Amino acid sequence: MSESATRDRYAAAASAPEAALCCPVSYDPKYLKAIPTEVIEKDYGCGDPSKYLLPGETVLDLGSGTGKICFIASQVVGPEGKVIGVDMLDDMLEVSRRNAPIVAETIGHANVEFRKGRIQDLALDLEVLNEELKKNPIADAASYLAADDLAADLRIKQPLVASDTIDVVVSNCVLNLVENRMKRQLFEEIFRVLKKGGRAVISDIVSDEEIPQHLQDDEYLWSGCISGSYTEEGFLKAFEEAGFYGIEILKRDTDPWQTVEGIEFRSVTIQAWKGKQGPCFERNQAVVYNGPFLKVLDDDGHAMERGKRYAVCDKTYNLYKKAPYSAHFSFIDPLTNIPLDDAKPFDCSRTAIRHAKETKGADYDATTAASNCRDGGDACC
Repeated sequence: MSESATRDRYAAAASAPEAALCCPVSYDPKYLKAIPTEVIEKDYGCGDPSKYLLPGETVLDLGSGTGKICFIASQVVGPEGKVIGVDMLDDMLEVSRRNAPIVAETIGHANVEFRKGRIQDLALDLEVLNEELKKNPIADAASYLAADDLAADLRIKQPLVASDTIDVVVSNCVLNLVENRMKRQLFEEIFRVLKKGGRAVISDIVSDEEIPQHLQDDEYLWSGCISGSYTEEGFLKAFEEAGFYGIEILKRDTDPWQTVEGIEFRSVTIQAWKGKQGPCFERNQAVVYNGPFLKVLDDDGHAMERGKRYAVCDKTYNLYKKAPYSAHFSFIDPLTNIPLDDAKPFDCSRTAIRHAKETKGADYDATTAASNCRDGGDACC
């Protein structure tokens, strides 16, 4: 599918609003008050990932358009936070950049910037590349190859978005517009720019069935956020294959936005985390899955039954203590701490029950007053 069809349609939508490009979405009106009407009318989306942001975070918005999500995010993260919008269209960037000072004056702080780039290639700054090509225009095969080398060099030395710098990547109904052959790279780029412990919160359109080729070849349907969509299962799988963990559906519309040839297209919002990579060490820690399900399976293949004590490595133990897992587990520290420098490697390829003696120590033989509780008294629980 041609990227130019999408580019042309959205460039036109930056000049005159097109209702067909957007699902009905309710945004918090207290944030919209600070945003010029032009931005709101010419910005298109299918969800509101900004409602999941926190104060002080550094946020990257993919396909930022005229800037609505960025300007909402600016208010949510506050003056201690930062927001970066990336879009490839000059028409959209013109609107967002022109309105940024207006929003900043209204809310009392300026923490938003807009950069030109393709969301599947977040290392390449298109404005820097363009300036360099003005000095050395492409005129023949040799200069074409030189331009390719220049782009590769810019990705390393002057990246549009550097690796491991973003707390939250958001996007609103844009990922489906990327060509299928580039979608895997898109998810790898999202993963690359996030800090360890960072997350992606993505709203997009998904289908409930595989989309046939003749619909994928329809440029109007593609540029209309329909035929480039992932299936519901495929969208989740894309996060998994990129290395994310804790992948969850935050919101799934019950009613479809559109139905084409019996295929339903609806909005979902997904949250996924970066940070499960790294070595595994044994520190005699254990976790108990609290329920409500009889058994769960995590992204690393750990299968755990409700109420049982499981041996986990230090990395997994600390992951479970954070969102989105922490509310579902109880955590058991060893009676004697094992310093990380002294810890031995842990085999995470298997899931094993941890006997209580392993965390208490084989010689543990305490007796407390609370054990004599049959007759009541101050010592009873």
